[in-house]
Amino acid sequence: MKKVLFATTALVATASVAAADVSFSGYGRFGVIYQDTPAVAATGTAAQIAAAQAAATASAAASAAAAATVATNTANGTLTAADIAAADAAAATAANDAAALDAIDGTAGDDSVDITSRFRLQIDVSAESDSGITFGARARIQQNETDAVAEAGNSGTGINGVRFFARSGGLEVGVGNIFGAIEFMPGQYPIDLGLTGLGYDYTAYAFGADAYSSGGAGSAGSNGVEAIYSAGDLSIHVSASDTNDRVAGHIAYTFSGWTAALGVQDSDLATDTEVTASIGGSIGPADVFLTWADNGTNGDHVVLAAKFDVGAATNIEAYIADADNQPDTGYGIDFNHDLGGGTSLRGGIAKRLSGGTSADFGVRFNF
Repeated sequence: MKKVLFATTALVATASVAAADVSFSGYGRFGVIYQDTPAVAATGTAAQIAAAQAAATASAAASAAAAATVATNTANGTLTAADIAAADAAAATAANDAAALDAIDGTAGDDSVDITSRFRLQIDVSAESDSGITFGARARIQQNETDAVAEAGNSGTGINGVRFFARSGGLEVGVGNIFGAIEFMPGQYPIDLGLTGLGYDYTAYAFGADAYSSGGAGSAGSNGVEAIYSAGDLSIHVSASDTNDRVAGHIAYTFSGWTAALGVQDSDLATDTEVTASIGGSIGPADVFLTWADNGTNGDHVVLAAKFDVGAATNIEAYIADADNQPDTGYGIDFNHDLGGGTSLRGGIAKRLSGGTSADFGVRFNF
């Protein structure tokens, strides 16, 4: 009887999956990474640094307490808008105090060679209603391993925050762990340097906007709302979230093989991106991209990037970047050699905007 019941349950489960579209994709990568971080001299007096350290410690504790209140009240079913607003304000204060401390407190130089790896499994599901509306969701399981500090913004394991969507024709509405109108704008990721990205100095908006988060525990991401509309060569994307009360949008248009885009954002955080623009297309054998962003009090960030084939299975990517809030000009170059079957050898080197040097080499396989 148990065998029959199990078989019946399996058939029901299989039938429900067959009625929807479920796909798995992702990649794995592993290799070595070298990072050289230069020493930074302190710019404040001992008294100023001590005061900034005290402020940063206090605001970090206040932010943790506010986040704990949100978690407790969520579990108890008593969460209020005021709790969320207080947590957001505390987090913003902590970020500002930490940035103020970093600005005057010196750091020691360091260099290291470490093993680095990542596994990402992406799950995309969707179902279509009788009226033709497609409903779906995206979730990721991701884990990073490194001998050094985990890559910024990608720590943790487990299923990340889920993005849900409804799509009809050229219009898609998403909620939850949204893509974000600024990050999703053409030109923000003109290349993918080396095996690991090597710091992403070629990303002009410098992560001062909402973005889809691969972080684990289901809590990462902006938890916002967005609408994406496309018609032929024109696309429009608007998004909003409670993170720094961000409201953003971009418009992009493709003409004669070139794509131009303009993005704007309103935010309560002074260092968030305010305006950004990009243009990209082909010149001879090279794809070239120029992107600029006004990142609030962090100033302008400009990137010129290009990529081109140097053989049937190998391409080269390169960039040069400048940012008002960084001491040096950044530049980098890499290679990607296709081994077939979704596998590739990748490596690159970058002189960072901060003055350090990063390099990596390894294997990536897509599935």
